[in-house]
Amino acid sequence: MSFNQKNFIFTSESVSEGHPDKVCDQISDVILDLYLKYDKNSRVACETLATTNTVIISGEVKSSSDKINKESIENIIREKVKDIGYEQTGFDWQSMKIFNYLHEQSADISMGVDRVSDEEVLGAGDQGIMFGYACSETSSLMPAPIFYAHKILEELSSYRKNNDSFFLPDSKSQVSMSYENGVPKKVESLVVSTQHCETASNSEIREKVIEIIEKAIPSNILPHQDHILINPTGRFVIGGPDGDTGLTGRKIIVDTYGGSAPHGGGAFSGKDYTKVDRSAAYMARFIAKNVVAAKISKKCLIQLSYAIGVSEPTSIYVDTDLESKVDNQKLIKIIKENFDLSPLGIKKFLHLDQPIYQSTSAYGHFGRNFDEEKGYFSWEDLNMSKKLGGDYR
Repeated sequence: MSFNQKNFIFTSESVSEGHPDKVCDQISDVILDLYLKYDKNSRVACETLATTNTVIISGEVKSSSDKINKESIENIIREKVKDIGYEQTGFDWQSMKIFNYLHEQSADISMGVDRVSDEEVLGAGDQGIMFGYACSETSSLMPAPIFYAHKILEELSSYRKNNDSFFLPDSKSQVSMSYENGVPKKVESLVVSTQHCETASNSEIREKVIEIIEKAIPSNILPHQDHILINPTGRFVIGGPDGDTGLTGRKIIVDTYGGSAPHGGGAFSGKDYTKVDRSAAYMARFIAKNVVAAKISKKCLIQLSYAIGVSEPTSIYVDTDLESKVDNQKLIKIIKENFDLSPLGIKKFLHLDQPIYQSTSAYGHFGRNFDEEKGYFSWEDLNMSKKLGGDYR
């Protein structure tokens, strides 16, 4: 989406924690958290595939802990699937088969990442480009379309888990927002597809989903009901991994900014902080959010690039809107002066060696509430906005 386009309609989608790809993201992250719980220096790259009553995990791990085995991994997978809500004929947390193909991390990768010791040199776990973005459209400094798309499904999930309802775990939302002079004005159309019990009628599904939408989105920006589509195919009983095979990392736009900003291409879930696909994207979001919170610019896009085994980024790119109070090159200089962008520096600054990742793997990695006590979503904190605001003045 162009920073300088004035009048347009933009659409973003979200998927629930019961979507097959999101089931896989959550399994990959719950395994990452298990390793970090017992060894904060664990190296994990875990991929998950889920299909009819089957979960397959594979990838590379390195850990000093002797408390993790195939049984403990299987147990947390079953607990996660149970928590999501799958107890169906085609995908059941108790009866599903689990195949574990995790193995030791490559010595070549390990050599590039841990060249001296954790407290001296930490190289990037791979090459790549990562983007961070923030804008003043919502209170969370996220784009409005993805903000509301997530919110609808969070409300739907909360209702499903707290009531004896006909809703089942798999669901999707899509929000089309109209902009005037670059500012979000109203929702032009909505699509919500939700898995449901076979006995539920289309009319009662629509009635309840409309209630949930009205709770998630202010009434003054809601579209006419003719522009709200609920289960447009008319039936959504078979869902989750039984209806569609899931894979880790297939919802990277849902995980980030809903398409409102570029994406570097790398997925997040199942990767420890040495994989800059994840950690540098978190850091870029932190910086962009604090730039916007400091009122330097209403929009801020940051790109960081890395080479495997090299600790410092190979380049930094910044783009802001036309009303920005700081030249982009000066802003890059401010960023370099205030932030250590090496994997080790990012890890220390955002405390990424803790088991904090399960909560990131559904409803977006960004725009969430920073939980200082638990350490969740540290990249959403605004503790540098005053410092950055002072620097540009």
